[in-house]
Amino acid sequence: MDVKITTLAGTDAGKVSLSDEIFGLDPREDILQRVVRWQLARRQQGTHQAKGRADVARTGAKMYKQKGTGRARHHSARAPQFRGGGKAHGPVARSHEHDLPKKVRALGLKHALSAKARSASIIVIDELKLADAKTKALAANFATLGLQNALLIGGAEVDQGFARAARNIPNIDVLPVQGINVYDILRRGTLVLSRAAIEALEERFK
Repeated sequence: MDVKITTLAGTDAGKVSLSDEIFGLDPREDILQRVVRWQLARRQQGTHQAKGRADVARTGAKMYKQKGTGRARHHSARAPQFRGGGKAHGPVARSHEHDLPKKVRALGLKHALSAKARSASIIVIDELKLADAKTKALAANFATLGLQNALLIGGAEVDQGFARAARNIPNIDVLPVQGINVYDILRRGTLVLSRAAIEALEERFK
């Protein structure tokens, strides 16, 4: 698959051939869903905690004698049905993380890239670098390229001036190629890859 390479200014910079093994697959929603769910589960903190009947600071003595009062049988005031008692089946601090095979993760990334390629939502830019690292200048370049909601993937290291200039532009994310992931690819409308990012991806899946 041949894709045109442009510069940030919007001028033609040649063509690049994208590997069909990475960008030419038939996207499967079930694999994408599994990888996104795995990513979001790893992010979830799981620090929510409610006090059960063993955690509340209240006496554990029997409230009143078992028989002869005419009332229901009760023991501890820590029971969930009483005001000030413990929470029944409340949330506890835990990890939401679950396992996903490496091969499925790698396949998910290929399918996400293929989904963007199939919808013609991939733009290849020669280099993510600005001579004048100003947000106003970068926003003008994005307007020329028609980028309003995009994920930009650079090489092994993203130019710091470019990253700072892009930081204040809404709906624009900038990541090095090591940080590329399925969730961020799918949540943005357009995927912008540098020439270095394509070379790194093809080397990674070789």
